[in-house]
Amino acid sequence: MTPTDGSDLWLRRFHPAPDAPVRLVCFPHAGGSASFYHPVSAALANDADVVALQYPGRQDRRNEPNVDDIGVLADRLAPVVAPLFDRPVVFFGHSMGAILAFEVARRLEGDGHTLAMLFASGRRAPSTRRVENVHQRDDDGLLADVKALSGTDAKVLGDEELLRMVLPAIRSDYRAIETYGSVDAVLGCPITALVGDDDPKSTVGEADAWRAHTTAAFRLREFRGGHFYLSSRAPEVIAVVGEAVRGAVAVG
Repeated sequence: MTPTDGSDLWLRRFHPAPDAPVRLVCFPHAGGSASFYHPVSAALANDADVVALQYPGRQDRRNEPNVDDIGVLADRLAPVVAPLFDRPVVFFGHSMGAILAFEVARRLEGDGHTLAMLFASGRRAPSTRRVENVHQRDDDGLLADVKALSGTDAKVLGDEELLRMVLPAIRSDYRAIETYGSVDAVLGCPITALVGDDDPKSTVGEADAWRAHTTAAFRLREFRGGHFYLSSRAPEVIAVVGEAVRGAVAVG
């Protein structure tokens, strides 16, 4: 995919700010969509041009094939995101989105684009490894994991028709992140790892391991909560991101 080929399908702006001095690009979690970041966009609209990514296979892109490989998805996203680097850019990715943001950043650094900051939220470092096979479970088993993480709207989980629509995307995303291999690559941008102190998908130690993936500054922020701590601690998380966004402007 070239930068001008369908980029409007991938990039969503809920509060357009074309003259903002910095861009914040948000990567959703497994099964997630761009709309998850609407509150972030609303809160930071005066500070940044907030761009949320919409992956294939969900919401208005539900008729497109899902992509069940992180590398393939990163390859498709990199040329779409590259034109956004006409000003400082901050990436924020949660869960699967953190790894995808990291992989897109790797590709963009190879083309001379370095982030002002990478926020890796709710995900252990790329160099850590667990054996996970949730994507191989039947529908009930997959949904049990989703419900345990409390990351999907309860209305969706209780609506059979909606479930049939979103399950393929959820399964595909789980397959993508669970088959992602251990990677030791290092970025040249600062990394801030954010983690809930009761997250079953990442211990604090596994989140701290992100420090090995940057030659620049590293910071670890721990919050009370589980995998979706960022929903219950939204004001705190947005304050941390906002501070980085304003700092990127000063540095840029």
